[in-house]
Amino acid sequence: MAENYVVWFDKLRMTDVEHVGGKNASLGEMISQLAESGVRVPGGFATTAQAYRDFLAHNGLSDRINETLAKLDVDDVTELARVGKQIRQLIVDTPFPAKLEDEIRAAYEKMLADAGSDISVAVRSSATAEDLPDASFAGQQETFLNIRGFEHVMDAIKHVFASLYNDRAISYRVHKGFAHDVVALSAGIQRMVRSDCGAAGVMFTIDTESGFEDVVFVTSSYGLGETVVQGVVNPDEFYVHKPTLRAGRPAILRKNRGSKLIKMEFTDASQAGRSVRTIDVDPAQSAVFSLEDAEIEELARYALIIEKHYGRPMDIEWGRDGIDGKLYILQARPETVKSQEGRVDTLRRYRLKNKSTVLVEGRAIGQKVGQGVVRLVRDASEMDSVKAGDVLVTDMTDPDWEPVMKRAAAIVTNRGGRTCHAAIIARELGIPAVVGCGDATSVLKEGMKVTVSCAEGDTGNIYDGLLDIEIIDLALDSMPKSPVKIMMNVGNPELAFDFAQLPNDGVGLARMEFIINRQIGIHPKALLEFDSLPADLKATITDRIGGYAGPVDFYVDKIAEGIATIAAAFYPKKVIVRMSDFKSNEYANLIGGSRYEPHEENPMLGFRGAARYVAPEFRDCFELECRAIRKVRDVMGLTNVEVMIPFVRTLNEASTVVDIMKGFGLERGKNDLRLIMMCELPTNAVLAEQFLEHFDGFSIGSNDMTQLTLGVDRDSGGPIASTFDERDPAVKAMLSMAIRTCNKLDKYVGICGQGPSDHPDLAKWLMDEGIQTISLNPDTVVETWLYLAREAAAGK
Repeated sequence: MAENYVVWFDKLRMTDVEHVGGKNASLGEMISQLAESGVRVPGGFATTAQAYRDFLAHNGLSDRINETLAKLDVDDVTELARVGKQIRQLIVDTPFPAKLEDEIRAAYEKMLADAGSDISVAVRSSATAEDLPDASFAGQQETFLNIRGFEHVMDAIKHVFASLYNDRAISYRVHKGFAHDVVALSAGIQRMVRSDCGAAGVMFTIDTESGFEDVVFVTSSYGLGETVVQGVVNPDEFYVHKPTLRAGRPAILRKNRGSKLIKMEFTDASQAGRSVRTIDVDPAQSAVFSLEDAEIEELARYALIIEKHYGRPMDIEWGRDGIDGKLYILQARPETVKSQEGRVDTLRRYRLKNKSTVLVEGRAIGQKVGQGVVRLVRDASEMDSVKAGDVLVTDMTDPDWEPVMKRAAAIVTNRGGRTCHAAIIARELGIPAVVGCGDATSVLKEGMKVTVSCAEGDTGNIYDGLLDIEIIDLALDSMPKSPVKIMMNVGNPELAFDFAQLPNDGVGLARMEFIINRQIGIHPKALLEFDSLPADLKATITDRIGGYAGPVDFYVDKIAEGIATIAAAFYPKKVIVRMSDFKSNEYANLIGGSRYEPHEENPMLGFRGAARYVAPEFRDCFELECRAIRKVRDVMGLTNVEVMIPFVRTLNEASTVVDIMKGFGLERGKNDLRLIMMCELPTNAVLAEQFLEHFDGFSIGSNDMTQLTLGVDRDSGGPIASTFDERDPAVKAMLSMAIRTCNKLDKYVGICGQGPSDHPDLAKWLMDEGIQTISLNPDTVVETWLYLAREAAAGK
């Protein structure tokens, strides 16, 4: 290869990194090795590192650059900017050697001939450093899009070469102790995908926050993908489950619609710096998803092929051509944060011990909590105002900001999604960040004291004041065998990938009402009767349901997404999903809810649980919940999901609800479906044998069982609050009765109530009584597990 300055992508492999850099070598690897697998990568050619070195040696350019750099103090920001600009101009003004120019011309003309028409190209940088395997040049060099015509291509290549001497690249090499001349640049000239009139984004073959490896995480927005990478747009986000995709079933676990307010498109100009522009997106387009479900799954299949070929988690840029409608892979590189973290024997978790007013919210990056004084930075000229421990608040960041980002206790931006620059750097630095807030720079004021929490799921919250933070280190390196199966209570699907990393035997309680409240927020009757609603209520609901086939589909699909996310996180372990157990006052708080809910003096003992499901006025709502379960189990194939019915007062309710579910396609025993009943009323324990004729087992709800056995409202404070204790002998008598009956009849029996999480001694008593599983809040799993193992060992 040494004799040629230009080489076609399809002749390159990963072994050519030292000749053409990682980016171009990877493009060649995919084109030459993955085309037969159906992965589309636009073709093109690369200039070699030797071409770059010979160019610098040409006309004494290298000597002039070295002479200019010799006297530079890179910590003098003003001087760095002056010298960098001077060197870049030197490079742009120096003619290419004739051999290099001729080879580029011949290759470009062949691209034109092969296309049969005029084309536009992307001119990308691909840095390479001999004998420096740990060097990372991501984001340091330039890319130019929509370049047309040979002269403009030559000019763009010059600017790509010159970008090796932009301010941050010079500073990086000095701080790393690299000689400037050991780093070389290869230019990649690649046919443009017309995503300017389509869509583009980034995907990872791993969850970027938790490191969960069984999903592909896809981001997407309209126009060129630079807006997603730079963080100037809040993109759509999708999670695809790898095992379900491999099984050939619908595999999209979750969809989050981004605002997608702007997009980058081509201009009529064709030269570097003037070939693209940013425009507003039509609100009607922003209100729906930028990808169809089939496209999301096609991208995920490409991601699986690429990951399998490279043998490691990957970070992939993609584009959808708006002209031919096809999906293309534009770049692929190894994921460099979560996959590089060594296996840790201690899992660190952050928890807020108190709460205050939420000032701003956005997308959470990482899982930590940071706090400090707000430092508002309106543009790069104010960067140096950030001091160690400040909370950096700005519109968006770019790679030039990295030195000051390192000082921050947390980062908050108006714009950006979970794959933007601020998010990537925050992960690398281990700093909590909340991106895409929209209004952070107007709400948060200079000098305010705030707490930035990324420890509460996908949503990051900025709280007023410095809150108390608890840091929990969970030792996982030497977990003993548990004497009883430990499951988890999981309400929030956004935390499921993270919780699944804890030692567990599955999910003993997944609360459907949490999904309805958080992911939907609308009363199901309002969606069923959407056409007859008043105009203002219709408008509010329409804004929420964009991207889904209709109001009812939104409700069913959103419930299914939440359940599927939890089921996939723990697959193939059992996930017991409790059907909605809202009380009437909680249903009334949903959008449109006050139109349909009765006023009850004591909703705790009112229209809830099985009584709702069998009531004619709620049966159509219950059917939607059943449809969601069927979608997860029968369509997606996540048959680890089991169904639990709460608050069953009478034997008639028990038999009726089982019959209704059968009519809705959820038949006990069919496709291995188990139906579990919450045992949470004294009547359930007293008539356990008769109730168990209709169900496959009990899951004990200790909260309701305690309040109904002792006659103490669990939500009330006051003088009798201390009477509420799950360890009371009368409560224990009820629990013991239920456990003994289940074991006698060879039925499942577990507990998912709060009691064992609060009282390890109750957990031990339950274990001694013969309970089969104990489902705990995630933050108490390890501690209770270790306690029970010690007690069991001591009792031997």
